[in-house]
Amino acid sequence: MIAFGCNPKSEGLELSGNIKGLKKGTLYLQKLQDTTLLDLDSLIMDGKSDFRFNVPLKEPEILYLHLHLKDGSLADDRISFFAEKGKIDIQTTLKRFGSDARISGSENDSIWRAYNKIRQRFIDQNLELVENRLKLKPGKDDSLIQSIDARQQKLISNKYFTTINFAINHKEHEIAPYLILSEAYNVNIKYLDTVYNALDSKIKNSKYGLHLESFIKERKQSEDL
Repeated sequence: MIAFGCNPKSEGLELSGNIKGLKKGTLYLQKLQDTTLLDLDSLIMDGKSDFRFNVPLKEPEILYLHLHLKDGSLADDRISFFAEKGKIDIQTTLKRFGSDARISGSENDSIWRAYNKIRQRFIDQNLELVENRLKLKPGKDDSLIQSIDARQQKLISNKYFTTINFAINHKEHEIAPYLILSEAYNVNIKYLDTVYNALDSKIKNSKYGLHLESFIKERKQSEDL
């Protein structure tokens, strides 16, 4: 049997899926408003691992699926995904709720997952540099330390430019302005303008497109002071 959320079926997002190994818990569908996670819907899972939510959704945006167990034993307890109108399916496990999540049905989310693979490569490279730097001794390995610092700065720049190019290459999707706001917000203002001006008009008027426009205006005002 499938557990259903509290809201009646409505036009918008129909989210369904399965949490392998789950017996009991409470599942929350959430969104971020300002700095607070708000519950859009919830359901009590009791002996069932399948779930379904039907919630209104005006446009694509990031939502969160949060699983709460009574004993609070679940550390990996939240899945973030790029929601869109229509049917989205999430398959995961109780043991690795967030890490094992497999999401289908959202084009924006698929693009986001592709970007995250690229992003992870930059994270891995930076961690390797950090580990190498920790092995060096100040005063004895100063030239090597400076070399690693320079490589880290170059890595940061490469990550920013990769994000900018990725966003421009997906200018017709809502994920584009979101990536700039979340991953490259502190680049030179001219690059923010470049991405914003490249966006399709529909995306400029989307939730994250409007946020990017406001952010650019605020940056320009603060830098003119």
